Amino acid sequence: MDVLDLSRWQFGITTVYHFLFVPLTIGLSVIVAGLQTAWYRTRNPDHLRLTRFFGKLFLINFAMGVVTGIVQEFQFGMNWSAYSRFVGDVFGAPLAMEGLIAFFLESTFLGLWIFGWDKLSPRLHLAAIWLAALGTNISAYFILAANSWMQHPVGYRLNPAGGRAELTDIWAVLGNSTTLVTFPHVLFGAFVTAGAFVAGVSVWQLSRGREVAMFRGSARMAMVVTLVAAAGVALSGHWQAQIMTEQQPMKMAAAEALWDDETSAGFSLFAVGDVENGRNHVNVQIPYGLSLLATNTTDGRVEGVNDIQSRYEALYGPGDYRPVVGLAYWSFRLMIGFGVLAGLLALAGLWLTRRGRLPSGRWFHRLAVAGIGLPFLANSLGWIFTEMGRQPWTVFGVMRTAAAVSPGVDVTEVSITLAGFTLVYAALAVIEVRLLLKFIRIGPHEETEPAGAVPALTY
Repeated sequence: MDVLDLSRWQFGITTVYHFLFVPLTIGLSVIVAGLQTAWYRTRNPDHLRLTRFFGKLFLINFAMGVVTGIVQEFQFGMNWSAYSRFVGDVFGAPLAMEGLIAFFLESTFLGLWIFGWDKLSPRLHLAAIWLAALGTNISAYFILAANSWMQHPVGYRLNPAGGRAELTDIWAVLGNSTTLVTFPHVLFGAFVTAGAFVAGVSVWQLSRGREVAMFRGSARMAMVVTLVAAAGVALSGHWQAQIMTEQQPMKMAAAEALWDDETSAGFSLFAVGDVENGRNHVNVQIPYGLSLLATNTTDGRVEGVNDIQSRYEALYGPGDYRPVVGLAYWSFRLMIGFGVLAGLLALAGLWLTRRGRLPSGRWFHRLAVAGIGLPFLANSLGWIFTEMGRQPWTVFGVMRTAAAVSPGVDVTEVSITLAGFTLVYAALAVIEVRLLLKFIRIGPHEETEPAGAVPALTY
């Protein structure tokens, strides 16, 4: 491997690892805030116990996410300095806003929430967790705006003298159509992740006969969140596919192994392709499915890999503008499949716990715990598809990935840092899992009202 390949592997590993923590943090922050709101309104001690219990798990995950996120950002200067110099004026703006506005909001009020149980009034303390959750979601928006600019660059001009992209309209960057469809998709995915996590932990507690009434309630709440969010993922994903078809037709064509332009295109369920010759040997399809997904009509025209390649050669010059088609195809399908399974598992759980019932079979307990991993797999595969499907571009249509790598690093340096990051992240994964399992096994403590807590109606 050369420096480019190793740098891509390193960034891919650290990015996928970091994003394991992000959706759980986003979704769990709102769920914890919702549980505390329920306690504030009802003074039901079970809601307070659940708030504290899942709040601990949220804080463990949040800390790991911060650490891995910092490392990821440093890589722009370490391995991708040519990219940083070229787009820093544009790309840096939303990231700076994320740090100055969202992260400070998130971290400040999270600190007040952690240390303010006995020092703030219940209303102010509740406001602290909601503001921390708001900061977490705003942070996601700014980061997605930066990434969306790489998918669909807007609000900039190229300075031929300096050889750099320069920001001309920050509102165009923040209001990028790609961001507007990606943000709800990521948020819904985060709620699927957090819902499946809370449901799995709650069902595990139920399987051991712990706090049955309390954990049955939290399990059903989490399953409702998962099911509703899964529907939101599907709907927002449909919008996102339409934008992707318009802005990055090669990515959609690769996702469907569609080699030639086609009207009334079918959605591929299973294909065996010949990439070298640009055709499929086997392709099992849902008739008209792709045209419906991409254009909202059954007879819509969808561009194919071979035709797009010819057009891109005429537009951008000689080169191979195809991503790794097999990777794009299967990551797209597995992303959808794992997401659907998470939604179906939540639906099954709601049915089994209806009218005060509890699931009696061990099979569901095991599936619910294993189901915690389904949204993590779907999220990771979704980002692998999003980023790998854009190749060979770092900034679509503007800068190729081969031109973005740092010119001052060699194979040895990147190999050492790649091995180092992988080992450190493996150690962090062990720490994260052990901490989570430790506090899950301990379970919620008996809680007393925080000092100064009085009925909500007096505030």
